[in-house]
Amino acid sequence: MAHSHAVILIPARMAATRLPGKPLADIGGVPMIVHVLRRAAEAGVGPVIVATDSREIAAAVERGGGEAVLTRPDHPSGSDRLHEALGKVDPAGRFQAVVNVQGDLPTLDPADVRAALALLADPVVDVATAAAEIRNPEERTNPNVVKVVGSPASPRRLRALYFTRATAPYGEGPLYHHIGLYAYRRAALARFVALPPSPLEVREKLEQLRLIEAGLRIDVALVDSVPLGVDTPEDLEAARRALTG
Repeated sequence: MAHSHAVILIPARMAATRLPGKPLADIGGVPMIVHVLRRAAEAGVGPVIVATDSREIAAAVERGGGEAVLTRPDHPSGSDRLHEALGKVDPAGRFQAVVNVQGDLPTLDPADVRAALALLADPVVDVATAAAEIRNPEERTNPNVVKVVGSPASPRRLRALYFTRATAPYGEGPLYHHIGLYAYRRAALARFVALPPSPLEVREKLEQLRLIEAGLRIDVALVDSVPLGVDTPEDLEAARRALTG
């Protein structure tokens, strides 16, 4: 699949529980959402648009030189917001792939976006994502660190069998920390939002399990490190140190 046929969408909402107003958090004089937008644009795979229910976020994105689209406020998940935004920005269906980048990854490596999207070149793959090997022992048992359990498909690629907050798989060997970045075929995203939440999705609170339970194939690009996800004031300080020195 040619990279020119992808659009990157970044869902962003004001209502984060642990860090209200998170997308507008200041990092070196620039709102966090604009940092994410810049990293995504550096991937060079297609246009980048922020999908938000907030006029304030849209205005900040536009001041930062980016493009935003307003979506309904009542979406049950980021993927539903993504689907609405895709219909608004590309009603004619020019883009056959859509990349979902979480709006709280200001240190995202643009190469990770390219690595995930490249997996859609294989026609058997419906959705692609990314993960990095866990190096910090505390992360092995932390339920906030989502692990991907997968079968090697090539040296830097897994076919995902399961995603879990538990420590898995059992036994000796690497564990992989899932990164919140997805490249969907357009048809896979449409299928996803048409399905009801699945039993394991509800139990683990991981919406990607809906795809696996429905029989869609998710492959995983193995990358070198996990970008810093900003969920708490401590994370925000860490992001400021990482990006402003």
